[in-house]
This record gives sequence, structure tokens and C-alpha cells, in this order.
Amino acid sequence: MVIMEIINLIGEATEYDKKQQLEVKKPKSWCKSVSAFANTIGGSLIFGISDSGEALGLDDAEGDAERISETIKSRMDPVPEFKLQFHNEKGKMLIVLDVFKGEDTPYYYSGDGVLEAYVRMGNESVKATSAELKRLVMRGKNTSYDSQVSSYRVEDFAFSKLRERYKKWTGNGFDDKDLVSFGLADERGYLTNAGALIADESPIRCSRLFCTRWNGLNKSGGTIDALDDAEYDGSIISLIENGENFIKRNAKMMWRKTANSREEMPEYVERSYHEALVNGLGHRDYLIYGSEVHIDIYDDLMEIYSPGGMPDGSIIQDRDPLTVPSTRRNPILADVLNRLGYMERKGSGFGKIISGYEFQKNYTDNKKPTFRSDRYQFTVIMPNLNYVPQDVPQGVPQGVPQDVPQDHLDVQILELMHANDKISTESIAKTLGVSSKTIKRRIKEMDNVRYIGSGYSGHWEIIE
Repeated sequence: MVIMEIINLIGEATEYDKKQQLEVKKPKSWCKSVSAFANTIGGSLIFGISDSGEALGLDDAEGDAERISETIKSRMDPVPEFKLQFHNEKGKMLIVLDVFKGEDTPYYYSGDGVLEAYVRMGNESVKATSAELKRLVMRGKNTSYDSQVSSYRVEDFAFSKLRERYKKWTGNGFDDKDLVSFGLADERGYLTNAGALIADESPIRCSRLFCTRWNGLNKSGGTIDALDDAEYDGSIISLIENGENFIKRNAKMMWRKTANSREEMPEYVERSYHEALVNGLGHRDYLIYGSEVHIDIYDDLMEIYSPGGMPDGSIIQDRDPLTVPSTRRNPILADVLNRLGYMERKGSGFGKIISGYEFQKNYTDNKKPTFRSDRYQFTVIMPNLNYVPQDVPQGVPQGVPQDVPQDHLDVQILELMHANDKISTESIAKTLGVSSKTIKRRIKEMDNVRYIGSGYSGHWEIIE
């Protein structure tokens, strides 16, 4: 049985797990997926199929179906909505368990002396972190971080940036009563978290922006590590303005003559980095403390990093960014940014970031913006449209082949392999802040790298 047939079988489900048989004595082995699916976007478990997609069948499918239903009802709290169905694949009987996205989150697995909630991260079901649990609790209450009422009083803060931008964008004045109608304060005069983020002197400590223009292709540029750096706090409106000004200050504008005029050729596309920065600030996970939005500019590219992965738990590398629906982690903040002309109500920003590049005269396919995410972060990578690589890319150790791919992640992988030819893919992933799955896929696509030997005794070989 082919995997594609399984995907067709489960219809609209975008996530699924395969189980060779029903683990009766170890229900947690599959119940954690039930919890994860119910807590995120839903999905399906298929019993009676191998990891390779081969239909093995179940000896007692009807009995297993009863046991699955009983286990879910006794081990899950609350009980999620689910559906069981049989599928006969060439005489092999399979069970498909569809678990639907729940509204009463979090959905816990209760048993074996533990009470644990799980979330979906890519193709894995992982135990929810404290921040993820808080988010699930809020979702179960039909609320969000930015809608929560804070302890800050309206009268203690100014909103000059908000008033100025609103007047400029709409032509209308902004009254104090608008703070309530916009969801920035409640009737008692307390700011919501969205209001605290918009205030001129934002008291939300993690709402900061770190900007660095690095010297070279990575963060170890030699004698001078950084050519320019800045740290900003305050209103999210100020962060947007200051971030864009930092980029403009560190981005050069080339030009060439045409028959009748001058054609400008920017290093970075304003429309693209504006969208990436606004999304990074507006959609970041403010429940992750001790982390800020970062703008890192290198010789060959710019990265905008934002705390928090995809809201639905998926990995952006595994999806087509042009088909990802818009999901608002902070709906009130997103609505305010829309009213101020920074963000649209509908549509994914990924398309804008990519299309901004595609309309440039010096655009090529290898200059296309890319996206990277894991459980804790989301990064937009925008190539420098005017960057021309040297014979040996700056920052790459001698001995690395000169025809190394110019993709920044590939370069970083090669640097680590050159420094330690026995380094594991897990260590590479941890060092670079991406998933092991991403690293394995990228290495597989690199035709100048191979692994000699097996296990711990083997080593990486970079082919000249």
C-alpha cells in the first residue's frame, strides 16, 4: 500500500500517524497523538500499517476498534471528538481513527500516574511546554494573549505614536474611547496586553527589537564582528519604524542607466522586509519570555527572527508557503495593525514577501526568499539581490570546495562539518536552531557531501 493512498483515504487531514498494531498495554504510545491532534489542527491515526506504508492488517480489527474507543473515553480528559472507520486494503483490515480539532483545550492524557497534554510539531507529537499549555488554556476559553487584561492603567501611559499613525493613515483623530473599541483597554480603565504593546513606553519587557549588521556571511566575521547594531524598545509602532530605518541605513541601493532613465537595484525589497518585520512583531509568541525579534543582516542575506513557530504546529519547510492560510496568533494586535495600514486582514504575508522579490530586475530563482521554523522560532531569510559571491565565500574555512552552494544554511552545515567531520545531524540542527528533519533533507540534496562508514565510527566527507 502506498502512502499516497493513505493520504487519500483520510481525506482532508493534513497530519497522520501510522501504527503497525494497537498497543493495548501502552496506550500512551498512541494516545499522545490523540491529545496532540485535538490540541492543534486535528489528524488521523492509521492502525495496521507499517512506517513504510505497507498494509499489514489487524487480526481483530473490530475488537481493536472497541478498545480504541474505550481507551480514549477513559484516558483522555476531556474526551475529544473522534471517528473510527475500517478500510480493507487487498484483504488487510485497517482502522482509521480521525481526531478532530477541539475547542475545549487542553486535551490531556490521563494515566500511568501522569496528566500530560501534547501538541503536534511537524510529524511528531510532543509534550506541551508551559507556554504552550497557557496558550491552550486561553484557546479553550476563546481568548488570546493580547486580549488579556493587564494590571496597567490607561492614565499611566501615552499613545502619541498610535494617534499620529492613525491620523496619518485615516485622516481621523483617535479618541480615548477608541482604546476600548479597538480592544486596547477595558471599561474599567485597564490596558489589555495589546494596549500595553501599543503604548509609547511599552511595559512588556520582552517586546524589543535587536538589530545587527554583521561583518561577513556569519556572526564570526573576524576582527570586527558587527558593523552596526541597535536595540529598540517601546511601542510596537516604534519598533516597526526603527527596524525599517535600521535596514535602510545598512542596505545599499545600486542603479544602472537605461535608455531614458535610471533603474534602481536595491539590495533588499522594502515591501518584503516591511511585511516580514510587521509579521514578526505582530504574530510573535509573547508567551515566550527572554526572547526578542531579531534583524540580522549579513553580506549575502538578511534574516528576521521571531519567537514562536507556526501557530498550527506545522513546520514551514514542509509546506508550500503560498498555500498557507493566514493565522493570527494575536488577533487584536493584528486588527490594530490593519487599522493603521501595516497589515492586511486576510491573506498570507508569505506571498507578499516572495512576490516583492520576483518583480525586481535583478531577481533570479536562487534569490527567492525562504522561511524556516521549528517549535520555538520563525525566521524569514531574504537574499541580498546584489550580492556576488567571491571565489571562496567569506567566512567559509579554507578547504571547503569553492563551488559550495550559496544557500546560507548549506554554507553553515559545511562549516560545521569541516570543523568536526564526526558531527551528528542532531548536533548540527541544535547549533543552527532548525529541526533534524530539515538538516537531513538539506544534506540529502547536497551533492558534494557524503557520509563514509556507519554510526559513530563514520565521518563526513566534503567532495572537492
